[in-house]
Amino acid sequence: MYNTIVEGRDHMENNVSDQLFWDELQTLATNEQIESFREKFLDMHPYDQAVFFIEQVREIRLHIYTYLSPEETANIMEHVELDDIKPLFTEMDPRFAAMVLAEMATDDAVDILNELGKDVVVSLLTIMDDKNAADIKELLHYEEKTAGSIMTTEFVAIYQSKTVNDTMQYLKAEAPEAETIYYLYVIDEDKRLVGVVSLRDLIVAEPDIQVADLMNENVLFVSVARDQEDVAQMIRDYDFLALPVVDFQRHLLGIITVDDILDVMDEEASDDYSKLAGVSDMERPQDSALISTKKRLPWLIILLFLGILTASLIGQFEEALEQVAVLAIFIPLLAGMAGNTGTQALAVAVRGLSTGDYGKQGKMKLMVREAATGLINGLVCGTLLTTIVYFWQDDFFLGLLVGLSIMATLVIATLAGAFVPILMDRLKIDPAVASGPFITTINDIISILIYFGLATAFMQYLV
Repeated sequence: MYNTIVEGRDHMENNVSDQLFWDELQTLATNEQIESFREKFLDMHPYDQAVFFIEQVREIRLHIYTYLSPEETANIMEHVELDDIKPLFTEMDPRFAAMVLAEMATDDAVDILNELGKDVVVSLLTIMDDKNAADIKELLHYEEKTAGSIMTTEFVAIYQSKTVNDTMQYLKAEAPEAETIYYLYVIDEDKRLVGVVSLRDLIVAEPDIQVADLMNENVLFVSVARDQEDVAQMIRDYDFLALPVVDFQRHLLGIITVDDILDVMDEEASDDYSKLAGVSDMERPQDSALISTKKRLPWLIILLFLGILTASLIGQFEEALEQVAVLAIFIPLLAGMAGNTGTQALAVAVRGLSTGDYGKQGKMKLMVREAATGLINGLVCGTLLTTIVYFWQDDFFLGLLVGLSIMATLVIATLAGAFVPILMDRLKIDPAVASGPFITTINDIISILIYFGLATAFMQYLV
């Protein structure tokens, strides 16, 4: 207990201290005390610099741009979320913005330019020096969400014919510009990827040994057109820090590093979550009500028409409801249970498909398991509900009807929740499109058909 109090007090003191420090930085920036501001600001971690920078009003940020070099500003921008980046680059002086982009890793610069309008991109590339502009243009033409769009061209490739000593000398000259040198990819004279060697192996090797004798020829790579989600899966499975990207002739074009993959995984997770929630695109805090409406409304309209279909189905059984009005009591219960169990199966299936855990056999195994799970859940819930309804309504056949309905509903809804995303995956459609609201509405229809179908069969015992 005492430790908790002390830790809590330390946390509060740190927060107070941070706020006081940030207030001091704001004062220094506003009063144009440049040297004092730079000394304190540049002593912070780049992530903390980015957090401080984003929280400032535009007027203070405009001061800070003049206090920092393009390289220092680029270091900050690489830690700013893409959702927040557009207003920063539109408020900068265009020439300064171009210099900042030139100092950034090429793949990060491309990510930022993809957030800006075409006119702004053209303007910034025109101002930028030819070499940096050419590197960025090379990545800009790759299709979004492919390996080419997230790779970096700032890497070190070494020739297989060189000796270890020559290679180490080459590394000393080239390493400062590379994003990572933990893995060194080996190419032949035609710049085709032929192997990989680790920096550690180079360091401990004899100086006169050729790289060809040291490299591992069993190198894994991805095509430039490969989907970024597949690349993320590959890096996760093999625990790579980087992965080479090649064209159809195996020419080495770039590398994808693990920090870029972390961004991809976060983006894909957000995308899947938004679809599961029935939103066309993940909303951001700065979105207006109109933008949020545009993202939510398409799904709501689809679900509205599905709801009308559900209501019309109930209308088809109006005669049964008139004869046994108590049937209406259990409609929300059945629909709710169908939606819940379908969403559970959906979440398991979508996650398994997105992580690549299910091969062809795995998908069949999933369906068998979900069928068994639905049957067990249905038997337990059906038996429980039959007993409750019997004692509540003093009607055994009504209890049996509701119990059988819930059992059949849970089995079919569970299967539907697993089958729909598998079917979509087979049709090359994102499985997450089978969103929670969508599968819930579909299972509402299924549950009503089962319930009133059985009610019609039981009618002579209920009247």
